[in-house]
Amino acid sequence: MRTLLTNDDGINAPGLDVLEHIARELSDDIWIVAPELEQSGKGRAISLTEFVRVRETGPQRYAVNGTPSDCVLLALDELMPERPDLILSGVNAGQNIAEDTTFSGTIAAALFGMQHGVPSIALSQSKGFQNPQSCPWETPTAWGAKVLRPIIEKGWPDDLIINVNFPDRAPDNVEGVRFTSQGLRDERIIRTEAREDLRGNAYYWIGYRGKLSNPNEGTDLRAIYDGYISVSPLHVDLTHEAFLAEMRETWPT
Repeated sequence: MRTLLTNDDGINAPGLDVLEHIARELSDDIWIVAPELEQSGKGRAISLTEFVRVRETGPQRYAVNGTPSDCVLLALDELMPERPDLILSGVNAGQNIAEDTTFSGTIAAALFGMQHGVPSIALSQSKGFQNPQSCPWETPTAWGAKVLRPIIEKGWPDDLIINVNFPDRAPDNVEGVRFTSQGLRDERIIRTEAREDLRGNAYYWIGYRGKLSNPNEGTDLRAIYDGYISVSPLHVDLTHEAFLAEMRETWPT
C-alpha cells in the first residue's frame, strides 16, 4: 500500500516522525511531502500568487515551502511516480476537533487528498490538558496502527475523510475509542493579545484561550475530554439542511 505522509507542523516536526512510525506498521512504501516550515492554521490555502520550491531531504522525502494542500498537490502531480493508495496527515501537535477542523492545515491536507480521489486520514494528538506542556507522543505511537488498521480494512465513502484525535493521556490511561460527530464549543476559543516592541510599536499575538466547554455526548470534544480516542467522519458540505428547507418553504419568491 503506497502511502503519502504530510502535515502542517513542518518537515522536522516530532509528530511527523510519529506518523512515519505508524505508517510503517501498515505499509512498506512510504512517501513524505511536508511543509518546510510550520503552517498551522493555514486551513485550505493554496499558493496561487507565489511560486513554490521543493527540497529533497532523503529518499522519498521532500520539504515544500508552501501549505499542506500545496504538498499534497505536488506529491500527486509531480513528485510521486504513481498515485498513493492512502494519505495520512499529522500527527498534529494539538487537537483538531469542533471548530478547529475548519481552519486546520492537518484537516485541509486530508480534504485535498479526498477531493483528488485518495482515501485520507487526519491524525492529531491533544495537548495541554494535563499541564501546559503535555503532549504525549507515546500515545499515538502506541495506538495509531491499532486504530487505523480496521478503519483502512473496512474502508469509507469517497466523499469524506477520517479525523482521528488522541487524548492527552498516557497510552495505558486511554479509555478506548469512540466514533463521534464534530462538536461545537460554547466559548470563543481564539483570543488576541496586544504587546509592544522595543521601539514602542504595537503588535499582536493570536492564539487559543484554552478554556474547556461543556460538550454534548457523542461529540469529538466530549470524547477527548473523557480520555477517549475520537474518530469522526468529516466532509466538505457545509450546507445547513434544516434551514435550507425552511428557506425554500417560507421565503417569498
